[in-house]
Amino acid sequence: MTTDQTVYTVFGIVILIALTLDLGFLSKKNTTITIRQAMRQTFLWVLLALGFFVFMWVEEGQKIAFEYLSGYLMEWSLSIDNIFVFILIFDAFKVKEIHLSRVLLIGILAAIVFRVLFITLGVALVAQFAWVLYIFGVFLLYTGYKMFVADEDSAFDPHDSKIYKFLKSFLPLTPSDGEGKFMIRQNGKPVYTTLFVVVILLAAIDIVFALDSIPAVMGISMNSLVIYTSNIFAILGLRSLFFLLRGAVNEFEHLQKGIALVLVFIGVKMLGEHYINMVMSKNTQVLLSLLVILFSIMGSILYSIFSNKQKNLPKDLKDNSI
Repeated sequence: MTTDQTVYTVFGIVILIALTLDLGFLSKKNTTITIRQAMRQTFLWVLLALGFFVFMWVEEGQKIAFEYLSGYLMEWSLSIDNIFVFILIFDAFKVKEIHLSRVLLIGILAAIVFRVLFITLGVALVAQFAWVLYIFGVFLLYTGYKMFVADEDSAFDPHDSKIYKFLKSFLPLTPSDGEGKFMIRQNGKPVYTTLFVVVILLAAIDIVFALDSIPAVMGISMNSLVIYTSNIFAILGLRSLFFLLRGAVNEFEHLQKGIALVLVFIGVKMLGEHYINMVMSKNTQVLLSLLVILFSIMGSILYSIFSNKQKNLPKDLKDNSI
């Protein structure tokens, strides 16, 4: 068994055990997730991801391990951005608290399937046509710019999305949640509930986010092992992160700009790779990417917290703090 095969095997075993525990003990139907439970689950997923980083270092070496860590942090920060949209979807369809955990889990498992397909396609495309990386670089630059200058007041409305309109025209839908079911019968005919619509929207929205995240992680590493593992670890921690941050997600109003800076940085790195390789070693590039991701994300989060505290200060204290 090769080193890569060993790492894939251990990764598969870890994910299988973690999902079994999650499904068996943490995802019972019609239960709510408390902040304390969400914190424990988030800590567990982050601990597993960091433990896998140590394992990667031992098995694959420092460079691959840091590529994995950079990719994981990149995907994790984009996952926080996903939560903004998830909250809008749940609010729009008035999903009850007791159904949130199961709906999120199913949507995330579907997202993993699509991620694996997209990653496989992306890696195959780049292996066959190296110039595709330049297209990815331009796309990341454009996406980062649009994200940085986006109007924060323009909110996404799930009912106006093309996906929802397609489902509405194609399937018989009901405004009921079916008491937790995805399909019920009305007048002897099958109709699909709001929970079914929400699951489809969650998976579809993640596909949209994957169009940013997969090229971004490819800008950090073209190692398939790094791309698969960093993506899947980040996605699996998304559900517990949702329950942990949903009450405070609006506090991170500048996070999107931090993510935008990272996307622009990686886009520039992809476009200028030939020249960067002439003046900087691969190990240095990996460490630089990791530092840029950390400073951009943590800086935008800290600035958001500081900015919100300033907004909440009384006017006379604001004047004195300037």
